[in-house]
Amino acid sequence: MSGGARPGAAPASTAAGYLLVALAAVLWALLGVFSKRLLAAGVSPTEIAFWRAALGGLAFACHAALTGGVRLARRRDAPAFGAFALVGVTLFYSALNLAIDAGGVSLAFILLYTAPAFVAVLAALLLGERLTRVKAGLVLLSVLGVALVARSGGGGVSVTGAAVTWGLVAGLSYSSYYLFGKWVLRRYRPAAIYALVMPIGAVGLLPWVPFDALRLATPGLWLDLVLMALLSTYLAYLVYYLGLKRVEASRAVLVATIEPVVAALLAAGLFGERLGAWGLLGAALVLAAALLSALPERTGRAAVASD
Repeated sequence: MSGGARPGAAPASTAAGYLLVALAAVLWALLGVFSKRLLAAGVSPTEIAFWRAALGGLAFACHAALTGGVRLARRRDAPAFGAFALVGVTLFYSALNLAIDAGGVSLAFILLYTAPAFVAVLAALLLGERLTRVKAGLVLLSVLGVALVARSGGGGVSVTGAAVTWGLVAGLSYSSYYLFGKWVLRRYRPAAIYALVMPIGAVGLLPWVPFDALRLATPGLWLDLVLMALLSTYLAYLVYYLGLKRVEASRAVLVATIEPVVAALLAAGLFGERLGAWGLLGAALVLAAALLSALPERTGRAAVASD
């Protein structure tokens, strides 16, 4: 405990870490606002994803070039980077926008936070991690939450099969960040990672990009695209990892769970989106499962972190 800090108070660096993670969550929540505005302007979901990855990747490439360059330490890491680019950028970025387009911001961001449930299942299947009773219970809690959300209505929210499907695909592809991150962050700096995977992910989107933004080309449209890339992509990832250096990963995940709450509040205030009663209950269950998944499990006398 530092200097004149009162008993029980977090050190200044730890407090700064929490603030940085919270800032990242708010910046990610703004994705819903940018996407909704761009969709209304006539830009397709896949093109929004393309420009986010291309412009965000350019920002990370400039950052990496100024702080140590971009290169693979080992050639055999290339397939893992390529796979993550296609799942974590090409698929994830487009699925999130398709979910917003089909059902609205609130629904998309709630379903996005099924990711911890997918992590628990995929880690058991692919990494040999034990699916404990606690983890299985949280997966079931998340499934129940999705079922309740799927039967909900509400103003400005369209709960369709496409909206739920794309929201779950976004959650599934988002889970790759947890699984890939465990391995890659031991070997590479975040700026170098995203300077590589975002351009690859953008190239993966090219067959589905009509380039309407170039045809429409209004100042407001391009301002939204640039802000999405710089604020909600480059800066959001950057401040999150800066915060992660100061606080435990499990606690960072807890703080970051404000993202769907902020996204829903912004969607309600700006676009009039309102989930019905069943949707609110389902959202609470999904977020509870996400929050609880970040807490350490207790086995006997020892608490074991579940990261």
